Amino acid sequence: MLPYEHIIIIEKESKIPVYRQIAISIINAIRNGTLKAGTHLPSSRELAKTLDIHRKTVIAGYEELNAQDWVTIVPRKYIAVSENIPLLKPQKWTSAKILSFENDFNLPFKIIEPIEKNNTAIIPEIIIDDGHPDVRLSPINELLKTYRSYTSNKYAIKNANIGTTQGTFKLREALVNYLYETRGLNISAENILITHGAQMSIYLASRLLLDTNSNIIVGKPNYPLANKTFEETGAHLIEINVDENGIGTKAIEQLCKEKKITAVYVIPHHHYPTTVTLSVERRMKLLELSQQYSFAIIEDDYDYDYHYTSSPYLPLASGNHNGNVIYIGSFSKMLDPALRIGFMVASKNFIEQCTAFRKIIDVSGDGYMQNALAFLIKEGELKRHLKKAKKIYHQRRDFLDVLLNEKLDKYVSYTLPTGGMAIWITFNKEFDVEKLQSNKKLNIVRMDTELNSFRFGFASMNEEELRLAVNEISDILIKC
Repeated sequence: MLPYEHIIIIEKESKIPVYRQIAISIINAIRNGTLKAGTHLPSSRELAKTLDIHRKTVIAGYEELNAQDWVTIVPRKYIAVSENIPLLKPQKWTSAKILSFENDFNLPFKIIEPIEKNNTAIIPEIIIDDGHPDVRLSPINELLKTYRSYTSNKYAIKNANIGTTQGTFKLREALVNYLYETRGLNISAENILITHGAQMSIYLASRLLLDTNSNIIVGKPNYPLANKTFEETGAHLIEINVDENGIGTKAIEQLCKEKKITAVYVIPHHHYPTTVTLSVERRMKLLELSQQYSFAIIEDDYDYDYHYTSSPYLPLASGNHNGNVIYIGSFSKMLDPALRIGFMVASKNFIEQCTAFRKIIDVSGDGYMQNALAFLIKEGELKRHLKKAKKIYHQRRDFLDVLLNEKLDKYVSYTLPTGGMAIWITFNKEFDVEKLQSNKKLNIVRMDTELNSFRFGFASMNEEELRLAVNEISDILIKC
């Protein structure tokens, strides 16, 4: 009998189930010619004894091989390598495992440098995100309940994947009313594309607008993934400083006089990462420049629904822009970062092309989830949630403001934002923000070493969690 203890290599610490390790080892032995077509394999009882494992594990391994047509099982008689396997030349006995994917891919391919590296092996006790909603407050249970009801409804099942490349009509129709009531957007369902989050919308827009001859203006500092997306098109990225009134429109106007500008990416409501709001004067000027110099405005409005001190400014997209604005939003900031549903609003012809391009990389979205979300919007559940969440986030912002003044007043400076889910905090010159990175208990998602600043997302943390985070930062700075 062949030495199956050398043919089948089992690592009990591996994340791969043992029955699959058995199947993989036998497949490799067939591929390298060690086991020929028609070769009878040991019974499950014999192999279990040889490998010192449970017989049911071997049976599961054999069933896996049979399902993939590598072996033939004749009940109560024998198990043999399938007769359809080609004859292969046997190789030398070796205990070495075939781990092809441990090798680098050495053929030419495009390299995209990662923006950041996350060490998932170490999970810190305190995570300060860059401004996420508190999932504990979200109506996720109601959303999932509706989702499950659709998956058991014959009509809903039949229509779940019809027309979902642009997004289900139910969700787009619900958004027409919702965006009109909350943002003053006068649109139809044909002006909306549903995406897997705001980042996909940015990607699609940039791929249709930009190429190696394009110039795109962004704020400095800015959302890193947006910058990366624009750069990958080959376009020239031009950074304009962001001050307390938002991106500088005088600098944009001067650039327009010097060169052709293809697009301006702007986050007017609460700029990322600094949280400042673009002033009314600059909003009007940006729209004027867009028409005068014929450039597109990509308006990222990721957290429009959270404003605390007064009614928010309406988006640029609600003004007179002659179709030059591409408006991007996301439900991830309303409900749950894991809920990857965003939307793009633009002129019909642009949405048509974005839909066609999106189909190349992603044929359709989740029709059940989109329709479940449409139900929540139509029933008013989303509005009720946002009203409750806005009140709680407002309280958390103010509570964090008190904590920062009590504990970190001599170390930091900041401007309390009028809305949003984060505070942009800058350390005084004598304290280095990088010192916070050395603490294993604390992970700050958005940190800018050049500006000596970090973004403190407060919405996802209750008062106890906020106090714990501020105390930890205070302790680090005291020790410095």
